[in-house]
Amino acid sequence: MFIVDKAATASMNHKLPTPKIIFFDIDDTLSRNGIIAEHNKATLEQLSETDIKLVISTGRSKAIIPDDILALLDADVLDAIICMNGQYSFDKSGRISHYPLSAEQTDNIVQLCQQSELIHKFDSATHIAWSSENERLREYNARTPNSIVDPVYYQSTPVYQCSVFFNNQQDKMQDVNFAQHDLKLVHWHQIGADILPVDASKARGIKDVCEYYSVDVSECMAFGDGMNDLEMFDLVGFAVAMGDAQPALIARADFVTGTIEAFGIQAVLEQLCIKQKA
Repeated sequence: MFIVDKAATASMNHKLPTPKIIFFDIDDTLSRNGIIAEHNKATLEQLSETDIKLVISTGRSKAIIPDDILALLDADVLDAIICMNGQYSFDKSGRISHYPLSAEQTDNIVQLCQQSELIHKFDSATHIAWSSENERLREYNARTPNSIVDPVYYQSTPVYQCSVFFNNQQDKMQDVNFAQHDLKLVHWHQIGADILPVDASKARGIKDVCEYYSVDVSECMAFGDGMNDLEMFDLVGFAVAMGDAQPALIARADFVTGTIEAFGIQAVLEQLCIKQKA
């Protein structure tokens, strides 16, 4: 079911008749529990037959992008992937843009995490490196080859973001002054968040990809559900929040659609009359 609560359908078609690029978040937008919904995969395959470019925009590390998403890039269904909240973007030809953290930034992040006594990880282009591990992480690392425990990994390898995992629902680093270090905390789950430079966002990655393809951001559409999609929604010409998106994101969306299970993406594309080429 499509929920039209931000603007009239007529204005939707007037604002963005046919986007030149559509950006998709992965988790809870295309995929549930790390697996892309079959109907969303089919829709991407159909869209790849049009002139619209299809780009992933995710907070996930490059090292843990799901295999089913990478397979769509290999099959030329997807054109590019923005990952690590805009800190790294690439296509089949290689890297489009990247913004490694500075030594000062990583040192400050480590100090803040240690002060809060939180397990954290740094993400590189090939690995996620944990500061330490517990029983749950030992199980995860055992089944994830590119997930390692190395508290000084960031000192020898370019890294792009840090993720923290909170000890409880109350301890979420609310009292930490990230701004004094030119950093910010972006929640992606009730128990986790990313620490990033203040100027990092999916929006920056989208600007890089749009420049790469010579497309104006106003001619783009984005689908998302989380707090790390806020800047992306403010940038693109047309922003669609999934039905189970965070309330703050819904407030910033042009339209709100259904959930994955309610075929939310398909409802929007039908409204726009975006169909597979004959």
